[in-house]
Amino acid sequence: MLTELKNRGVADVCIAVCDGLKGLPEAITTVWELTVVQQCIIHLLRNTFRFASRKYWDQIAHDLRPVYTAASEAEAWARFEEFEEKWGTPYPAISRLWRTAWSEFIPFLDYDVEIRKVICSTNAIESLNARYRRAVRARGHFPNDQAAMKCLYLVTRSLDPTGQGRAR
Repeated sequence: MLTELKNRGVADVCIAVCDGLKGLPEAITTVWELTVVQQCIIHLLRNTFRFASRKYWDQIAHDLRPVYTAASEAEAWARFEEFEEKWGTPYPAISRLWRTAWSEFIPFLDYDVEIRKVICSTNAIESLNARYRRAVRARGHFPNDQAAMKCLYLVTRSLDPTGQGRAR
């Protein structure tokens, strides 16, 4: 599919945010060699909690926050080492998870705070895709491609980032 996208004219992809699927970063960099692949921070945090007891989730989230809000890679690594001192012994799987994902986590730190808010997660695109699926499923089938495109256009127009029912 990625090669098909490239053949259709999607020639350059600057950054790709992935949700941790194995093999996806390699597939992306095979097709687009210069693409920076970044791990979705939200998915990384969710995966972190899978390895910890529910009663410690708030503490772990609090202790990880300085890692992903650090101003630089060196500062993030220092905060991660502090996190590891506290949580590495009871939950070594969390340390392994972050160490494994580190090379795909650090591109995030090269951007300003405003840009980080946009690229930290795949949730926005996942939400858009869910709305598209819901609209297509509700209509069943389309008489032609133009009708399908119109449906997707109308769904896109109806998105309301404020949540107050206004068209975009």
